[in-house]
Amino acid sequence: MLLTVLTAAATAAAAAFFLPAAQAQTSGFHVVGNDLVDANGNVFVMRGSTHPHEWYQGETEAISDMSALGANTVRVVLGSGQQWGPSPAAAVADLIEECKANKVVCVLEVHDTTGYGDQYAPNAATLDQAVDYWESIKDVLVGEEEYILINIGNEAWGNDNVAGWEPATTAAVQRMRQIGFEHTLVVDAPNWGQDWTNTMRDGDAAQRIFDADVLSNTVFSVHMYSVYAAGQTVIDYFDAFEEKNLPLIVGEFGADTPVTIEEEAQERGIGWIAWSWSGNSAIDHDQVIGFDPTQMRPWGERVFHGVNGIGATSERATVFDGGTEPTTSQEPTSEDPSTPAGGDCTAKIEVVSDWGSGWQGNVSITADSGAVDGWTLTWTWPGSQTVSSHWNADLAQAGKTVTASDVGWNATVSAGQTRGVFGFIGTGPSNAAQVTCAAA
Repeated sequence: MLLTVLTAAATAAAAAFFLPAAQAQTSGFHVVGNDLVDANGNVFVMRGSTHPHEWYQGETEAISDMSALGANTVRVVLGSGQQWGPSPAAAVADLIEECKANKVVCVLEVHDTTGYGDQYAPNAATLDQAVDYWESIKDVLVGEEEYILINIGNEAWGNDNVAGWEPATTAAVQRMRQIGFEHTLVVDAPNWGQDWTNTMRDGDAAQRIFDADVLSNTVFSVHMYSVYAAGQTVIDYFDAFEEKNLPLIVGEFGADTPVTIEEEAQERGIGWIAWSWSGNSAIDHDQVIGFDPTQMRPWGERVFHGVNGIGATSERATVFDGGTEPTTSQEPTSEDPSTPAGGDCTAKIEVVSDWGSGWQGNVSITADSGAVDGWTLTWTWPGSQTVSSHWNADLAQAGKTVTASDVGWNATVSAGQTRGVFGFIGTGPSNAAQVTCAAA
């Protein structure tokens, strides 16, 4: 999605991927039937958001903030040089490392292709130019097949001459393989990603594109905005790809779409990436205000805390199992006598929103004396408060006493650092309790 207000023709925006596979490429992500499978052979279902890196390069905490809220995927906006960028190879390498450190799968996309061929996108790059860019940074991408996917070009075809979408997409996939990329590739639908002409949904075009990939490792992405305002349109689209046995993801969708997307995606195991974390000119598309995770908007509440949102449905890729969060080399020189009983950590609850009938609390931990690797928190409500739902913690409530512990991936906090670790929805007065932190 563009940062400027889009016309009706371009109301969709930047996104991601999904496809099927048959061949035995197992060194990284690959497609089996209509599933995306990680390098360990386990099905991976995307639940994530988009980071507009190319336009907000100083917002370095965005990936870790989304991960702390449970996202297992972050889509990263890059530029190929025709409209934005080009994003330097060194910067892309840093982004990949940031994704890996925060245990999220990184979907890299070139945004310059948005709406190519459409009268409203006269400066859009071609898919061939996008492939030129990927080739120019190949050295930092090869070897990362377990952790990244390549979305060749965002919304790489507009509304004009839609028949050109299939040959251009086929050529881009084939050229990526000729260059030597073995990553899972993500291709976007035409019509600014929304496929309102059903060019990707109906007929055999998607199958032919998939068959043109010698590694059978391509994923199709549709962007669902106003075209999918009626829930049945979502169901019909998902049905069509199930019948084709081709993997599909919703590479982008916004606040003006029905919850049918999340409901049906959860039922069918279809991945999705919501647009977008922050920085949009149309604030309704912002999940948080000003890249601040404590300032969540209603759209962000739905994405991260909804019934079928990230907090309730996201599972990490198993390639991150057994990994640890990065820690600094600093070691504590002595015990801190001021550290409270319960270990070398402190914790607090911050009330980030209150809508009268309920409120959201975000919980952070500070490693006061050495790195923390595992934690248990306890607190006692001062009044009639209860936890009605939570995410990213094992939590139990007995009377007024609440106990919460880590869920593995969020166990570690570097020495001297503060990290947001989980959140919850509370009922009753929004009086935050005093929390005791015990490090494992």
